[in-house]
Amino acid sequence: FIDGRSDFYGAEFARKYIKAMGAQAGWEPYLSRYGVETVLLPPDAPLAGALKQSSAWHLIYDDGVALIFRSARAAPFAVVTTETRSPRFRCATARDAVLTAQLARELLDTDLIKLEVIGDPETLYPDTVETIAAARELVRDGFTVLPYIADDPTACRKLEEAGCAAVMPLAAPIGSGLGICNPHSIAIIKERSNVPVIVDAGVGTASDAALAMELGVDAVLMNTGIAAAKDPVAMARAMRLGVECGRIAFLAGRMEKRRYANASSPLTGLIGARKE
Repeated sequence: FIDGRSDFYGAEFARKYIKAMGAQAGWEPYLSRYGVETVLLPPDAPLAGALKQSSAWHLIYDDGVALIFRSARAAPFAVVTTETRSPRFRCATARDAVLTAQLARELLDTDLIKLEVIGDPETLYPDTVETIAAARELVRDGFTVLPYIADDPTACRKLEEAGCAAVMPLAAPIGSGLGICNPHSIAIIKERSNVPVIVDAGVGTASDAALAMELGVDAVLMNTGIAAAKDPVAMARAMRLGVECGRIAFLAGRMEKRRYANASSPLTGLIGARKE
């Protein structure tokens, strides 16, 4: 009932979430209050241990990597998820990605999936070959696929040809805040794409968001740039304004860059000394 952007929910709500996830004393009412019926957790999560001991919850899935618990009561469908950067909880192959997507569809009754197949646990760069293979299979299986991919025009073209609803090239490594490292590639991707282009990962501040939108992309996805700011609420507002300014500037059309100066004031009627 909460995602990683805890700053938007307020301190009190975040405390409830932390209490529930940590299985601290009095955690049970929070799951009931928010109508949580299904819980997906890693095996070593404190809440997983508590749910195993509770007669109100049933363990319905365990593959050694993740556990799924189902409430014994009827309630509006919701899900609690936990996220970790550990490689064992991240999709590293097309097969893993397809299985995860199919499981999510069964749990959440949705065909919309953000596809991430990570090839390098240090940089969190996507595995292009596995991502394209997973995208093709997921599209055939009826999913609406939004793939995270490198800023590679060829890879983005292949993902579009596979039937993806959008392409999501990175601006920089996830969580790095480095900004738009290769604006030329992003511009080429947008120029050649017939589906929405969403810059995903690496945006660190409002000027990064503005630059992305000035390149013509359709949207910017961000998390850490806001969550890791000293004042996340103020940064969220700055990001919104940056996106708006960048989009307006793109639509307005920037002036052509020139090698030499081009006077903007008239050169006639200048005051100067008379030549004798």
